[in-house]
Amino acid sequence: MIRMHWFWMVLAGICLAGCDSSPEFAPSADELGHSAPSAATIEANRAVLGELDFSDRQDFEDANRGLIASDPELRVKTADGRDVWNMPAYGFIGDTPPDSVNPSLWRQARLNNIHGLFKVTEGVFQVRGYDLSNMTLIEGKTGWIVVDPLTARETAAEATRFAFSHLPKKPVVAVIFTHSHLDHFGGVLGMLAEAGAESLRVIAPEGFMEEATSENIIAGPAMGRRAMFMYGKRLARSERGHVDSGLGKSPAFGTFGLTAPTEIIDRTPQVLTIDGLEFIFQNAPDSEAPAELTFYLPHVKAFNGAEVTSHHLHNVYTLRGAKVRDALNWSRVIDESIELFGEAEVYLASHHWPMWGNQRIRTFLEQQRDTYKYIHDQAVRMFNAGLTPAEIAETIQLPEALDATFSCRGYYGTVKHNARAVYQGYLGWYDANPANLDPLPPVEAGRKYVDLAGGPDALLAKGRSAFDNGEYRWAAELLKHLVFADPENRQAKSLLAETFDQLGYQSESGPWRDVYLSAAYELRHGPPEQGIEISLMTDILRHTPVEKFFQSLAVRLNGPDAEGVELSVGIELTDRRESYHLEISNAVLHHGLMTPGREVDAQLKLTHDLFIRLLTGGAGLRETLFSDELEVEGNPLDLVKFFSLFDKPEGTFNIVTP
Repeated sequence: MIRMHWFWMVLAGICLAGCDSSPEFAPSADELGHSAPSAATIEANRAVLGELDFSDRQDFEDANRGLIASDPELRVKTADGRDVWNMPAYGFIGDTPPDSVNPSLWRQARLNNIHGLFKVTEGVFQVRGYDLSNMTLIEGKTGWIVVDPLTARETAAEATRFAFSHLPKKPVVAVIFTHSHLDHFGGVLGMLAEAGAESLRVIAPEGFMEEATSENIIAGPAMGRRAMFMYGKRLARSERGHVDSGLGKSPAFGTFGLTAPTEIIDRTPQVLTIDGLEFIFQNAPDSEAPAELTFYLPHVKAFNGAEVTSHHLHNVYTLRGAKVRDALNWSRVIDESIELFGEAEVYLASHHWPMWGNQRIRTFLEQQRDTYKYIHDQAVRMFNAGLTPAEIAETIQLPEALDATFSCRGYYGTVKHNARAVYQGYLGWYDANPANLDPLPPVEAGRKYVDLAGGPDALLAKGRSAFDNGEYRWAAELLKHLVFADPENRQAKSLLAETFDQLGYQSESGPWRDVYLSAAYELRHGPPEQGIEISLMTDILRHTPVEKFFQSLAVRLNGPDAEGVELSVGIELTDRRESYHLEISNAVLHHGLMTPGREVDAQLKLTHDLFIRLLTGGAGLRETLFSDELEVEGNPLDLVKFFSLFDKPEGTFNIVTP
């Protein structure tokens, strides 16, 4: 028997990516290179001021209502001093929108800057502005019921500490996870460590554990990389950088955890008594999340809409990448909420600020319902008439009654990309034009476009002309070809970066702004040297079914390298008495439960905890080599060959350059 460690390192690791020649900064650029807003951008943004009723102060009144206390110096760090949350960084967001920010997005950013502990109604409180999402605290007969304990252990612990410095210090008796997205459960361990718990009940929607532990496993490196773009992780918090995500300020990139549900909501309505209070639940799968619930508190007539409804247009398709959501079912779920909880006098949710008054709440819910159904129905009408995704996106527009309503504006999702998502959900990526069936890849296409234009200088001149005319979408289309044909062309990269600056400055959507400005940043500074650290997910991975890791391993098999290889490996998790076989055949990895008598080329025996620590890099070389938790049977060379065939996830790949 041989004890060793090397085999699992193929599942983790950090890839360093250097910067190629960076473009020069414009004379008017800020310290990170972002250029000044152009005359066209200034004109476009000022025009927005005349399109919407910015004199309406109701949202600001609602967002400030019930404030108990706030912390103007709110800043949360990890044990080693890394920032997880920094509200003072958003202190530049004042009353007057700068020329470099769409005024409508600036308004949303101001609203999301309002943070602290709030009383929503009798016995119901919220901590807002401590993370992307809200944490809701409901006072029961003996303790607290906590709803959606934020994204990260660190922010949840600080939010809990702050809340209980102003509220009665009682134990947490129950936790409700409204849905399976990380910003609604990832901080649970930090909250529990700070608050304490007695006889803890954990309530979640049907399918929660499967969805919570699986969404990012297979496509994790790509989703993580794209999420950095979508949330502007590398951008400065500034007038020319990140200002808001629309849904909230930004996600907290801290340490993530999970605890398993003890009770499942799998029908509508479903009534539970929790610490002496009646909750009426709505099971809302395949709406904003694959597993989601809403609930109603009859004793205070309060409806918690989770994330099914928000003070904006949400994503039917998220720019970080995920399965397309069902806009039609989403609308149906909201309609069901109206029928079930139409007597509500108080509305609150997992993001943004509450509302009060039955008629206002009903109108809000109806507008949310109709927005998703309108996008669905009109996109289908248009593609049935032969319009392509691009044509649909360019044509579709909400009716005035919805378009003029702030809570239907595209601060997070947009009408354009949501309409494309409806097309994708029904018909997929192909628009039926044979010219788009097998297009050239970006580098080859770029070179041919450069030739067609008469060379790099000619194409650059065309891009400059489009930029000077304020035609930034066309400038981006031209310049991307030049950059992919010649990624060392400093002038092309500089002009494309300036183009993305202007597109970002004009964007009403927080993610659109962050995507454009992140692209400009990377054209100037290169891709990141490190992706999202997998070690931050350790506590979640411990709850993840082992089969998911094998599925993830399968998509990392290098097919060309594995061609002609026939190898099999057994993995036994000794503490869980679980055994699996992994087999490479026809350049494909298969896995399954080990059956009696099945022969493999080599066998690994290790504990589940070591399995996770190896996956996350938490176990070092020396610890692993001499660990009693691991042993190998069979030919170690077969193991070396087997695990050498898998790519390491990088999460640092280029996006705006080849």
